[in-house]
Amino acid sequence: MRKFMMEALKEAQKAEKSGSVPIGAVIVENNKIISRSGNKVIRNCDPTAHAEILAIRRACSFLNSRIINECDIFVTLEPCPMCAHAISLARIRRVYFGAYNLSVMKSNSFASSQEIVGLEIIGGVLETQCAKILQNFFDLKRS
Repeated sequence: MRKFMMEALKEAQKAEKSGSVPIGAVIVENNKIISRSGNKVIRNCDPTAHAEILAIRRACSFLNSRIINECDIFVTLEPCPMCAHAISLARIRRVYFGAYNLSVMKSNSFASSQEIVGLEIIGGVLETQCAKILQNFFDLKRS
């Protein structure tokens, strides 16, 4: 679990280097990474280019299926509602995330959502490291 989140953190670092918010995601099937991406919202001028969305697109393409229910996703930040819905539509089996998304109202957070039936959600994986990269990024932007 930690090894895959470390890979997601590497994707977050790549996103940061390109000027985007440092969020990374990897998708795993049978204990092997089949897809990875960092956030590319700014780089691609695309508000939907979140790390999760891009990783899901690549995994679906790789598996030639819109349903990837044998896969797990590791993402450095708790998914937003758009990404949560995409994860649900792809029927991803399990979600591991690092930092909790404090910008989402707690009642609407991904981790507390009751709408996603059958999806296992594990939050706080390498939470300190995942939160730190985001905090450093926003601290630099504010200074």
